[in-house]
Amino acid sequence: MKERVLVIGATSAIAAEVAAQHAARGDQLFLVGRNPDKLDAIVRRCGDAVIGSRTADLALLADNAALIDEIFTKLGTIDRVLIAHGELGDQLASERSFADASATLVANFTSVVSLLIPIANQLEAARGGRIGVITSVAGDRGRPRNYTYGAAKGALHIYLQGLRTRLYAAGVAVTTLKLGPVETPMTKDHTKHALFGKAPLVAAGVIAAMDARTAEAYVPSFWRLIMPIVKHTPELLFQRLPFLSGR
Repeated sequence: MKERVLVIGATSAIAAEVAAQHAARGDQLFLVGRNPDKLDAIVRRCGDAVIGSRTADLALLADNAALIDEIFTKLGTIDRVLIAHGELGDQLASERSFADASATLVANFTSVVSLLIPIANQLEAARGGRIGVITSVAGDRGRPRNYTYGAAKGALHIYLQGLRTRLYAAGVAVTTLKLGPVETPMTKDHTKHALFGKAPLVAAGVIAAMDARTAEAYVPSFWRLIMPIVKHTPELLFQRLPFLSGR
């Protein structure tokens, strides 16, 4: 059965793959992204599956409720929403400047909440639908190399837990998508290792988790075995293990 799918942050590499895979299975797409050239490229890639698109700067928090209201008014029915935007930020800069720390927190937490409030209200009133939010395994434990980013994702995990329980009675599924590192332009400067995912496979995992209405999904799934060890290692030991606590 065809779905109407809203993808926010559609110009990210993973979201673009998600959009393409939804298009391939016959769904209808409304795409939101910040960069007009990248958004146009994704619209062309997805072809007739795209029933609308919109550029938006999601860091303009006061504009996001109106953006969501505009899209829901235009489409009438939306079956599935994926929120996929975010930025790694500069950890060292965030340690020296609150402005830099705030930018990372807004990109990865506050802006997402500003979208989730109107989306949740719309789907709750409709008594159905699915919400997926791409977060990160970095939100499971603070590490020196990315703890500002991780703090934003960790806060988002808690927010989504509460939202999921609130919307359960309305038949709205909320899926927290905890991604490990993926080979994308956002990680181009990172040293790659065997645990880095590939965007097409990660996108397939995102769609499968939302199809199954999974509450919290690690993507790729092997992170479900790794992260309990990272989360529950005692802090005094954690601080003495450079591969965990190093920059």
